[in-house]
Amino acid sequence: MKSETHSSPLALGFSDILSRAITAKSSWTGAQEEFLDVIYWGRQFLGLFLGLIWGLIPLYGILGLALFALLNFGIVYFYFAGFQGIDEEEYGGVWELTKEGFATSFAGFLVVWIIIYTGLNFD
Repeated sequence: MKSETHSSPLALGFSDILSRAITAKSSWTGAQEEFLDVIYWGRQFLGLFLGLIWGLIPLYGILGLALFALLNFGIVYFYFAGFQGIDEEEYGGVWELTKEGFATSFAGFLVVWIIIYTGLNFD
């Protein structure tokens, strides 16, 4: 039995999505889900990176949490509003784009931050 794969004419490959993600003012018309995926995964990498940096500095307490939130929201906002020039209303408004993937990014950030900080600062 032969299985057929059906692909949407709008389906993008990984290299196409990556190319659009790193190119300023890319067209995401018809690819809203892919753009949300770019924001989601970019935010995950950002959370892990900031967790590593916070653990190495060593930064701790409410200052670390507040700086993470400010940087995370700020960088993502700059990315979609400034770098990509996205019309936020197509995605449900600024808040919908700004909060996309924040909770999982925060969880990854906390895990990496705690492991690195604890490993370097406690016997």
